[in-house]
Amino acid sequence: MTAPTITAPQLALARNAAQAALAVLPTSRELAVAAPVAAFADALPEGQAVTARFSGAATGEVVVVVGQDLADALKESPLGELDLTAAVRPALEAAARVFGPVVLDPGVVMEPGVALSALAAKDDAVVIPLVEGEEVRAVLALALSPWPSDEPGQLDVATPSVAPAVLRGGLDMLHDVEMEVSAELGRTRMSVRELLSLNPGAIVELDRAAGSPADLLVNGRLIARGEVVVVDENFGIRITEIVTPGAEG
Repeated sequence: MTAPTITAPQLALARNAAQAALAVLPTSRELAVAAPVAAFADALPEGQAVTARFSGAATGEVVVVVGQDLADALKESPLGELDLTAAVRPALEAAARVFGPVVLDPGVVMEPGVALSALAAKDDAVVIPLVEGEEVRAVLALALSPWPSDEPGQLDVATPSVAPAVLRGGLDMLHDVEMEVSAELGRTRMSVRELLSLNPGAIVELDRAAGSPADLLVNGRLIARGEVVVVDENFGIRITEIVTPGAEG
């Protein structure tokens, strides 16, 4: 693989970004930041890529390729299939923030080869492998327009280092993944005519009796039931029942 044609300070910034991403990347392996390489799709780990653009103090695109173990763990979670983009987003944000305050796009899941081939078409794109020994297990890729010219200074990048506390397996690697939690008092069905006739003061009758427990859902999946309470002038739910997987009905 050919070395990228960017300056030493820019390579150091790329390594800093990889180190920052690795510190928050869910992984079941102990990984280290390797030397940057050209943005080509060879020697990629089997898995999925998440790519996102960012703008602000710097403008560019960041790609994180994760191993198939994380993709499978998210797909087969006890809470149902979870969002890979949400799991990887903290790593994308950490990498982009190395270049200053930025706004990151939501991100898109792609095949690793497609994502890196698209990035390779940009000037001064660079890939930083995240390795276990000699084996590439994950990848961070960056393309900035333009790259900052300042010396980094955030991290000592002379020697690749290992992110602390990343040796995790199974469900443990999902512990830091953020998910949407919502409470549901009840449901009903209405015709379009009834919906259009709603106005302030109208009452919509739900399919649940007064005093019945509310449902607690994670990413739309029922996980618990409880009673509605008030906490510091905000509504909350006191859990009274945990719903086992497969028992939602």
